[in-house]
Amino acid sequence: MMNFLAKADKVTSSSEKQYAMFCGRWQPLHEGHQYIFKQSMDAGNNVLICIRDVKPDEKNPYTAQEVLENIEAFYKQEIHEGKVKVMVIPDICSINFGRGVGYDIIEHVVPEEIAAVSATKIREQLKSEGKL
Repeated sequence: MMNFLAKADKVTSSSEKQYAMFCGRWQPLHEGHQYIFKQSMDAGNNVLICIRDVKPDEKNPYTAQEVLENIEAFYKQEIHEGKVKVMVIPDICSINFGRGVGYDIIEHVVPEEIAAVSATKIREQLKSEGKL
């Protein structure tokens, strides 16, 4: 279910395609992330996945390039079809918008079992298996 946090007036786009943008670290890409991307695609949107270029550390074991390669491998078909684009962006401290900017701010509400997915737990399991 998508909840509109702010609904802006739509304007005519100068580009052929528009994208629903998602910004995150995706450390690692997991079923919670996949769920919200699919939810948006099922609503007829193309998806732009922006990877924050953060310094690798305990919470961010992968470089932005490794995350990019992982997501590109997972969404290979959707990228080929033009439904998904993936890019690395500088690290951000906030997302800001003004009135009537021509796009919506949407919160994707996920089922409890998806909301319970924890990237921290996934990273801990990968470490215990020697995969990280």
